[in-house]
Amino acid sequence: MISKKDVEHVALLGRLELSEEEKELYTQQLNKILEAARALQELDTTDIPPTAHVLPIQNVFREDRVGQHMDPEKALANAPEREENFFKVPKIV
Repeated sequence: MISKKDVEHVALLGRLELSEEEKELYTQQLNKILEAARALQELDTTDIPPTAHVLPIQNVFREDRVGQHMDPEKALANAPEREENFFKVPKIV
């Protein structure tokens, strides 16, 4: 169970300034969330396989093929700035 003191501690860590009403509200809301999680723990899931997604998902890959490439001069024709065969962009730090 989450106490008001727990909410105050997390608010302090998050540098949040909460009113007394907000502390009470968050304490009640977090406890309702924990109650819902406890209810889910009571479900029998012995015949349910663990899954990462609700729907089956798989990657679709294509075979690599050598093909025609654009000429570097054509690719860089509209570049505002370039350095040899590369786009030149501002340094971002």
